[in-house]
Amino acid sequence: MRRQNQLEALLEEAHIKLSSLVSDLLGASARRMLKALAEGEIDPLALAALGDKRLHATPAELRDALGACTELNPVYRRLVRMALEELQLIEQQIGQLDQEIASLLRQHQDAVERLAEVPGLGVDSAQQIIAEVGATAATFPAAKNLVSWVGACPGEEESAGVNYSKRSPKGNRQMRRILNQAANAAVKRKGSIFEILYRRLVPRLGHNKTIGAIAHRLCQLIWILLHKGVRYEERGPAVCEKSKRVRTLRMIRTLRNLGYRVEPLQNPA
Repeated sequence: MRRQNQLEALLEEAHIKLSSLVSDLLGASARRMLKALAEGEIDPLALAALGDKRLHATPAELRDALGACTELNPVYRRLVRMALEELQLIEQQIGQLDQEIASLLRQHQDAVERLAEVPGLGVDSAQQIIAEVGATAATFPAAKNLVSWVGACPGEEESAGVNYSKRSPKGNRQMRRILNQAANAAVKRKGSIFEILYRRLVPRLGHNKTIGAIAHRLCQLIWILLHKGVRYEERGPAVCEKSKRVRTLRMIRTLRNLGYRVEPLQNPA
């Protein structure tokens, strides 16, 4: 995120307004345009043509945002190229570390798969969680013990579901970060139980406290899946078979890229 902010600041300084039209400055479309820009392309129309057709921005809007490229100082081209090379190096290093983590956790592949099935989580998050709490969460005799250790439990100054404490609970910051990210992703899963729960709680608690409540439930769910060795079963009413199949195939592809051996069933759903 910090590197992305630095790149965005660099483009703003060069009067290139690309970040206002693409949702992800490090996405495939933006990278193609920035790479061509760094290699010397100055025609805004040619750069705009590198954008994916699924972008919400029109070619005319992209051309206007990239209009300053015609008079771009070579120094900015060099800085953009250096930023892209640095990002590529960081991603390669992250990929190498992911491969090493996967090799260490290969004996716990079943636990990784069970966690990765939970909305909001994935293979990467599952591996991080198992690295923190173990493949069976054996250290924690009950879900409440894990929740307390993570620091995802409500504060002492709570009444009628509203937490009045202004202090952050003590606990494992890494796990709290993973749970909060997972909660934010889970509530966006259309038709999932977490989306339903979010819509029910957010009018009363607001976004931040609702995400905290969902992170608390995710923590309890993680203990159940690991400690009892069961699989996640979606209870939301509107999760279609197609979305299940797409998510399952994506998870299988990610596991295989990390070196896990996965044999899909006849029906991936």
